[in-house]
Amino acid sequence: MKTVGYLEGTHALYLTRLVAKGIDTIPLSNGADNHGKYVGLLSKSDNISLVIGYLHKVIPTAEHGIAPKDMLYSCKLHKIPVMLIVPTELQADAKKILKEAADDVMLVDPSDVDVWEMTMKILGY
Repeated sequence: MKTVGYLEGTHALYLTRLVAKGIDTIPLSNGADNHGKYVGLLSKSDNISLVIGYLHKVIPTAEHGIAPKDMLYSCKLHKIPVMLIVPTELQADAKKILKEAADDVMLVDPSDVDVWEMTMKILGY
């Protein structure tokens, strides 16, 4: 069984489509919003096949004192793909903001088709 971890704000229709396909979903937190399990503490036992969310959810504020690479380290460590939704025309800017984490995430345009097709490819459907 595949499981997609999603950060707050992920489109409800996208999540509904996943569930209709038999794919589990689990809410994840960026550490500030208490939306679910903190993404920085994911482990193999969570059986997460993909993490998805919007760019702003992995950009901590200055008060947090961490960088996106720190927040997403457990994903990198456990080889959990991370897909961040960013309009195509802003993806170069997003890579600059993500700094070291840019190489460890996939940026996808928010058009429903692109996000869905990439998700199905990652999950092996």
